Amino acid sequence: MQPLPDHIPIAIFFVLGVVFTALVIVLGDLLSPRKPKPEKLTTYECGERPVGQAWSQFNVRFYVFALMFVIFDVETVFVFPWAVRLHWFRGLGIGPFILIEMIVFMVILVLGLAYAWRKGVLKWV
Repeated sequence: MQPLPDHIPIAIFFVLGVVFTALVIVLGDLLSPRKPKPEKLTTYECGERPVGQAWSQFNVRFYVFALMFVIFDVETVFVFPWAVRLHWFRGLGIGPFILIEMIVFMVILVLGLAYAWRKGVLKWV
């Protein structure tokens, strides 16, 4: 008996994943209760009665501020492992290249921060 080609197990897992996902969605739709009450249809705000409309518009600055936070949070995700493994890169002989690469990355981020600061994006009010 010949072994299966490499792509057959991948195809089987893909089909099983699609079938399982579809099955869970259909079962959830069939088994979920459908008795909406006014309490269920209100916006949940920590047990407090909602004030105003749920579809109120916020200032774009709030979103930009959040995006800036995410950008610098992701920067930490890239910088920390790099800093931990810098001695290993130096052992491979590519330490200076990796160091310059990270400096370029940090300069780009600092320039973006300076641009946002200059445009007044980081002012909360």
